[in-house]
Amino acid sequence: MNLNLNEAKLLTEQLNNIEPKLELEVHLYPSALLVANVARLSKHIVGVQNFHPEEKGAFTGENSIQQAISFGVKSVLIGHSERRQLFNEDDGFLKRKVDAAVANKLPFIFCCGEPLEVREGETHVDFVVSQLKNVLFHLTDLSLVTIAYEPIWAIGTGRTASVEQAEEMHAEIRKAITENYSEEIAEKVSILYGGSCNESNAKDLFACPNVDGGLIGGASLKAESFAQIIAAI
Repeated sequence: MNLNLNEAKLLTEQLNNIEPKLELEVHLYPSALLVANVARLSKHIVGVQNFHPEEKGAFTGENSIQQAISFGVKSVLIGHSERRQLFNEDDGFLKRKVDAAVANKLPFIFCCGEPLEVREGETHVDFVVSQLKNVLFHLTDLSLVTIAYEPIWAIGTGRTASVEQAEEMHAEIRKAITENYSEEIAEKVSILYGGSCNESNAKDLFACPNVDGGLIGGASLKAESFAQIIAAI
């Protein structure tokens, strides 16, 4: 819940000055009330942070994927750690969201990651792979899928995931895709890093063989820092 309407318009206009590399996509995921204005102004891909899997119905306060598409939305987030932790979205509910996105042929970023107690118990690989299996791996086609790894224990906690820890998990995610699909498909799926990535650590993170980009939080709220991160990819 960041930025009011005027702030969002200003940031969108500033971000329009960013010229990413030809193969690079820049996605913006504003709050729901700002989506229409950002989509109208932005030259980048605009998505929504959340949606309800039902097409319509009595779900006061929710937004459907069809409503999002009608505003020009081209992507959605599914499984963000805050949706899981604060709004109790479990793997079963997230699977319904995935199926809704696929049914509407809408690309999505699926977020996965482990909390501190799992990381300290050294079961983090199995934990994240289970999220993939429970929510994604029933799909026969992963062409709409981008995966974002979020080490929840390193987001807003003062702890920092090392470059080695990020690369390890990204490699394990790619390995899981290979084992459940094929090496060719695994190479085509982009895997983003979403654990407090900023202008200071972006270059080192993006130099990792299996880190294809970032899911940026607070650092994306200022055009200058966001531009530096994009340039580092």
